[in-house]
Amino acid sequence: MPAGVSLRARLLIGVVLLAALGLVAADAATYHELRSFLVGQVDTTLQEDHVEVETLLAQTQDCEGLQQVGPGVYVRIESADQSRTICTVTPPRFGDRRAPAPPRVPARITLRATHEHGPPGAPVERLRYLTVHATSGGDEYRLRASLEGNVVIIVGESLHDVDSTLHRLFLVELLVTLLVLGALIVLGLWVVRLGLSPLSRIEQTADAITAGDLSRRVEHPDPQTEVGRVGSALNTMLDRIEASDRRLRRFIADASHELRTPLAAVRAYAELFDRGAATHPEDLERSMSGITREAERMSLLVDDLLLLARLDEGRPLEREPVDLAAVVEQAVDAARVVEPGRAIDVSVDPVTVTGDETRLRQVLDNLLANARAHTRAGTPVSVQLRRRDGRAELTVADRGPGLSEEQSARVFERFYRADSSRARASGGAGLGLSIVAAVTEAHGGSAKARPTPGGGATFVVTLPLAGG
Repeated sequence: MPAGVSLRARLLIGVVLLAALGLVAADAATYHELRSFLVGQVDTTLQEDHVEVETLLAQTQDCEGLQQVGPGVYVRIESADQSRTICTVTPPRFGDRRAPAPPRVPARITLRATHEHGPPGAPVERLRYLTVHATSGGDEYRLRASLEGNVVIIVGESLHDVDSTLHRLFLVELLVTLLVLGALIVLGLWVVRLGLSPLSRIEQTADAITAGDLSRRVEHPDPQTEVGRVGSALNTMLDRIEASDRRLRRFIADASHELRTPLAAVRAYAELFDRGAATHPEDLERSMSGITREAERMSLLVDDLLLLARLDEGRPLEREPVDLAAVVEQAVDAARVVEPGRAIDVSVDPVTVTGDETRLRQVLDNLLANARAHTRAGTPVSVQLRRRDGRAELTVADRGPGLSEEQSARVFERFYRADSSRARASGGAGLGLSIVAAVTEAHGGSAKARPTPGGGATFVVTLPLAGG
């Protein structure tokens, strides 16, 4: 079927073709069975005619008496070897019509052994039924030939009535088939149009979405139907696309805002330099250190954004055995150096995972940095690494202000800050925990946040063990 044919046309053509094949098969079977039945009835009549011919021959001992055979019966007597025709009786009439032309009898008829007159064990009779054409006119004859003593008796009847009946049956079947197919086409068009109407609505919705209206949805999809399930899946996909679009717009806006702040600071320091800082050592040092500091801040932000972009694209990370306990110890040592006055309690089990050691270290560094940024100086932090249910579970808990239910659900979103009033200089860009979640997911794990019993926030990272 051509590729440009619509689904509606494909369905209708398929249904009509299937119905047509079924109707033709049923018509052919009916025609064949009726013909077999009618020809069988003729064969039964020929058997009776044969008995009558045998009786007449026994009574008259010649062919004259065969003229008394019933109307429409053709009789031919041949020698046993079928080399000579003894006599032929052509029916003078055929019902109310003139008798058809006589049959075209083969020069030799092969007779088969049969038990037609009795049960098995009875004397074997040699006979045969066959259908032949008339010598003219296009009619057919049904013949019965049998060997009786020293003669072959051939009786036959025209199949004109049988053929007429079958011809009428053919016309009736043809008319009924055409009417059924016509009704099926009309009904099929209505049913297909009704069944595919949800697809039309989906098409209209898709066109509106293509035009930029992401708020459009498929109305009232029926989950009990295939098309309804497609509509439901489309609505779900659109919800996710719309949510992703909102997150993307917010991400771009936040990233632009985060970059604008250090850029504005760099511009201010450059203007300070232009106003004469080059001739004042103190102002010059202030300008250069400020530009360096803000450039480093922008560099870190860009690096974080690039890392998230690579993880979003699904780029593979390093896949090597990593001693996660050693990584935890190293990250905690570094955190103690950064803030010596903060107590960090560490408890680790020997755990080996498969992944990128640099990125896993970044996960630890970001979690510890998050604790430093959101708790007061000196607030204790605990770090635990355990094996649970065939997975590595890393927990970082603090005793800070904690997280609400909403904050726990959104804390891993990009540029999200639990404390919206915190200055960006102290609160960071809001990408640290986003990187924690993205790196963990890239390793086949998950990251969650929950309240710490007694107050504070607990972050739990689970990772599959090496070889798991």
